[in-house]
Amino acid sequence: MFRLALQRVSAAVGSKLRPISVGQQQVRFMGNTIDDGQFKTWKPLAPTLRQRRMTSRKHLHKGGPVRELTVAKRRTGGRNNTGRITCRHRGGGAKRRIRLVDFRRKETGPQQVIRLEYDPGRSAHIALIKHMETGKLSYILAPVGLKPGAIVQSFMGESKPKSAAQIKEDEEAAAAAALAAEAEARTQFEESLAEDAETDAYGKVESIEVEGAQEYTSEGLKHQAASSSRASLVVGNCMPLKMVPIGTIIHNIGLHPFGRAQLARSAGASVQLLYTAPTGLAQIKMMSGEIRRVPVEACATLGRVSNANHKNQKLGGAGARRRRGWRPTVRGTAMNTHDHPHGGGRGKSKGNKHPRSPWGKPAKGGKTRRKPNPMVVRARPRR
Repeated sequence: MFRLALQRVSAAVGSKLRPISVGQQQVRFMGNTIDDGQFKTWKPLAPTLRQRRMTSRKHLHKGGPVRELTVAKRRTGGRNNTGRITCRHRGGGAKRRIRLVDFRRKETGPQQVIRLEYDPGRSAHIALIKHMETGKLSYILAPVGLKPGAIVQSFMGESKPKSAAQIKEDEEAAAAAALAAEAEARTQFEESLAEDAETDAYGKVESIEVEGAQEYTSEGLKHQAASSSRASLVVGNCMPLKMVPIGTIIHNIGLHPFGRAQLARSAGASVQLLYTAPTGLAQIKMMSGEIRRVPVEACATLGRVSNANHKNQKLGGAGARRRRGWRPTVRGTAMNTHDHPHGGGRGKSKGNKHPRSPWGKPAKGGKTRRKPNPMVVRARPRR
């Protein structure tokens, strides 16, 4: 009788419901999801849906990715070439295709944003862009505020990598120019003293000295101002760190000159530029509080990475983790003595030992790094 009543209700609704199973018709008719633009929640029709909360995707592309910009992801189940598990808690999950994101941005010229897409392989969203001259398609990380139809550019192709000899020649030329300017200022100073020793002459000489010193000391700032005027400071544009104004919020930063981006690529990540120069090393401040040096020829993208609400979402149940390729995690205290340092004993005791990994490394705040990174100016604050 209950099934017959549901069939009558679905017949009355008509074309609003697709001809699928009765249970799914009831769910679709009730409307079990709520999307407020930030999060998507579900009615508690099952225990796993009560706490489930995912970031909103209604502004993203509903179809699949561009096939030519993806490759198949071959799974290993956490095992190496001998079949032994080298990475625990991996296995299973739904099929995926890896999106080939452009982290180098060597293509110069205007590029138009076609659409924003969901990427199952990362926490941030990606944007499909099309070169307005060549028509080439590529994927980039979508920053906050980037919308379809926007125009982005890359200035990484304008500055070519220099050899060590060229850099040395540039430094010698700059030093020679500074010495020549200083000698010229000294000559003018001596000539002015010989002509007249009154206050007018001193005032004239003083102005010459100030102008020369100003020109020499502000060389880096003038270079940065000229570079910034050439580069368009628009969210999504990519350029070397020497072109970025000091204090700008950036992401997608490289660690090597003219290399691919490696820092600040996850959802909501951003970095602040503290110092830059025409040559040498720039200084950036990470979200963790760490300050480190990066080559000024390294790439950087303006803006902050999208999908900042990713950290607030809840999967709701264990099945969602299994569909993402994660297997269960067994506690060390539940194992035997030969399986884990916390294993064995009577009851829930871990043998009066400090928290450590299965291989004896300190866990939960213990230091494991032997050599400090020379590029780190100030390490992140520890607990």
